[in-house]
Amino acid sequence: MNPAEQYVSVRYLVDDVGASIDFYTGYLGFTLNMSAAPAFADVLRGRLRLLLSGPASSGARATPEDASTPGRNRIHLVVDDLDAEITRLRAAGLPFRSDLVAGPGGRQVLIADPGGNLVELFEPAQRPGSAGQSEVGPMSGTA
Repeated sequence: MNPAEQYVSVRYLVDDVGASIDFYTGYLGFTLNMSAAPAFADVLRGRLRLLLSGPASSGARATPEDASTPGRNRIHLVVDDLDAEITRLRAAGLPFRSDLVAGPGGRQVLIADPGGNLVELFEPAQRPGSAGQSEVGPMSGTA
């Protein structure tokens, strides 16, 4: 496996690469892999490589104008204690984009990064007799 194959990469277009680096590394447990700010950076969490492309990056320049705003897609991060994460992130003043939603698979809430891209924080439901997660996310190695 070459180094590029060890990660699943997702590109997010952002207005401010530095603010995005601070958001993902400061609040969501990512580590900085490489920075060419203000044009580009990439951050890592598990096997997820998040490409943060500023307005001057080739990734942003290749995006058609009618597709340049944040969409409904999002990365999905599994957390152990969603209530504690909500409390921590609200105290930091981060913008929430949804209320807490619960379903048979677990509970989730959406936050927005500095560029308006969505991030889903998900806590799987605990099932009797089940040691595994009820929903697959980027930390599990499958999508």
